[in-house]
Amino acid sequence: MIIKIKDKSLLPVCLDIIHKSFATVAKDFGFTEENCPRHTSFMPIETLEKQYNSGYEMYLCSYEDKNAGFFSLNRYPENGSNILELNTLAVLPEYRHNGIGQKSIDFSKKYALKNDCEKIKISIVEENAILKNWYQSLGFVHTGTKTIPDLPFTVGHMEFILKKAVD
Repeated sequence: MIIKIKDKSLLPVCLDIIHKSFATVAKDFGFTEENCPRHTSFMPIETLEKQYNSGYEMYLCSYEDKNAGFFSLNRYPENGSNILELNTLAVLPEYRHNGIGQKSIDFSKKYALKNDCEKIKISIVEENAILKNWYQSLGFVHTGTKTIPDLPFTVGHMEFILKKAVD
């Protein structure tokens, strides 16, 4: 089940899921608060609050009545198109491989179509081949990379182009 966050008091619950989910990535790639303080696994509550206050729609995912995942969506215009940005898709390690990520992506695609978005964009750790391949299996296409000087990884950009139903 996917539930929209309508109360800021749930943000600490969301942040706990984010930290625990992204901790596996940090461990796999050797990210620490010292060498990569901006990595999602170390996100401060202020960042999540700022996103919430600026209009990001946030969702909790449950599995067997337990909080198991999180993601947020942000719409914005780009070159005359409506874009949906999928952020911070997080699934707790003990709930992975139960379809939570897939359901989050499906929800995002339906949301995008309902809101006249032409594509969904995501950013990932480029070196995370498993994640990159998973997104590609769901129809996302790799569109480029960006090197950010204070990050010890390359940011990979992917997008999913929405095909509107033909009447």
